[in-house]
Amino acid sequence: MPARKQAALLLTPGAGADRDQSALVAMDEALSACGVVVERMDFPYRQAGRRAPDKPPVLLAAVRQGADALAARAGVAPERVVLGGRSMGGRMCSMAVAEGLPALGLVLVSYPLHPPGKPDRLRVEHFSRLALPCLFVSGTRDAFATPDELHAHTAAIPGPVAHRWIEGGDHGLRRKDAEVAAAVREWVEVLVSG
Repeated sequence: MPARKQAALLLTPGAGADRDQSALVAMDEALSACGVVVERMDFPYRQAGRRAPDKPPVLLAAVRQGADALAARAGVAPERVVLGGRSMGGRMCSMAVAEGLPALGLVLVSYPLHPPGKPDRLRVEHFSRLALPCLFVSGTRDAFATPDELHAHTAAIPGPVAHRWIEGGDHGLRRKDAEVAAAVREWVEVLVSG
């Protein structure tokens, strides 16, 4: 069996949550147990006690800062950091990578492909610049992206794409933390050792 390569994972929350969101905690525990250095971060608006998310430039800057800090703390090259999170957080990580932030891969849980009921307002303009492995973990009943929609639009991603479907899960994936964490752990372990 090949020797494990060191890596780190930065997890970001969705718009209405913070770093202690239950799925992020479950992923942290699952990956930490297998030797990956994990950091869960809050965005500036949450740190300031506000409910409304910051504008994308502020969110993207926070992702870049968080990734740099984690790489330094874990003692790994920036290319050995896996980035991701839930909904808005994962989307910001994918946009930061599309803008040039180095990463080993992307973990996108409940990716918000479009606002509910507005499939014409897609959030995919950066997908063609994601030349790295991407994992999408989504519920089969997510109003932000049906399985068919997600399959169709992730085809534009040049890097390898994996989908893990949580049967019956909605956007919040409530009571599905163990399934989400298991899917992410399995994928990240293969990515890190490969």
